[in-house]
Parts: sequence; structure tokens; C-alpha cells
Amino acid sequence: MSAREAFPATSMDAECTAPDMFPMTEVDHRPDRPPPSVDSHTFRTVMGSFASGVCVVTTTDGAGVPRGFTCSAVCSVSAEPPLLLAGVSNRSGTLAAVLVRGRFAVNMLDHNARQVSQVFASPLPDKFDRVRWGRGRVSGMPVLADVVAHAECELERTVPAGDHTLLMGRLIGGGCGPDRLPLAYWRGGYAEVLR
Repeated sequence: MSAREAFPATSMDAECTAPDMFPMTEVDHRPDRPPPSVDSHTFRTVMGSFASGVCVVTTTDGAGVPRGFTCSAVCSVSAEPPLLLAGVSNRSGTLAAVLVRGRFAVNMLDHNARQVSQVFASPLPDKFDRVRWGRGRVSGMPVLADVVAHAECELERTVPAGDHTLLMGRLIGGGCGPDRLPLAYWRGGYAEVLR
């Protein structure tokens, strides 16, 4: 079976096929002149080809009001100490709340939670009124119901990264649902993980 048969065509296929994928152009390789960055379209096309899980990062603000946003930039960093990383837009109101509160939760959505993802990706003011959630046992941070797992984190540090900030969190609590499959995102759309 060819790769084309195994993986049906998507809207991005035209931009991800050879020989156009790697055009042969003359490049200046002098070490004193770093090459320019790719344009935004190329960046999004390339990085959109990396399948990722879909998470919702949650916290509470100074008044205890829950805040959250959809995030696909999450990864484990270290087992000792147990650290994870989540990327958040510098324009996000949730970032300000995490910095004040010093704690957050990463909710790894299950494959039936597309609507939850869309709610937290929207500018709606009443996101938490539209989903099922409770408080984390250790941190008190908002933990969503439709997840394969959640991690409760203490903010260890932040790292500026262009138009985003990287949150480094030390896991202080968490749990998982062993019979659930995760929601994934790939090339501009949701995908399911098969097992």
C-alpha cells in the first residue's frame, strides 16, 4: 500500500509534496550572515504537519475566576523533577492569570471533546459555563471532565519565546482515564488516534 493510499488527501497536500517541498535555490551559507526565517505560511504548513495532542490549560485569576485556553504546544521536559512545558500567546488573558496565581492545570482532551477545544479556542467570556469541570485535588486548579489525563502544576519558570511565553510547570498532581483515547490535531483539523 502506498503512502497516498494509507493517508487520504488533505487540503495541505498540495503544499507538502515533492519536488516543490524542497525547492533548489541558491543559499548564502556564510556563518557571519544567518539565513532569514521562513515566512508565516511556510512555518504554519510545516508545523501543522506535526500531529499533536489537544489540551486546555486552565488556572484561576486573582479573584478565583477560572481561566483557560486551548493549547497544542505541550510536552514533557523532565522526569526528575517532573516538568512539562506549555506555550501560551503573550496576548492571552490566561497568561496573566497564571503569572499571578503561580499554578495551572493541563487538561489533555479525549477524542469526544472537540466542542470543548473549540470553546476554549474562542473569545467567549463564559467558557466554564459551557463545559463540565471540577477542582484539582492538589492545586485547586480547574480540571475538565472530558480528558484522557490532567496534570496539576506549580509554575517553576517562564521563558520568553517570540510572540509566546513558555510555561515550565512542576507536576504536583494529576490522573488519567485508562480507557479513553486522546483528541489530536493535524494539518488544520482534528484527528483521532487509533489503537
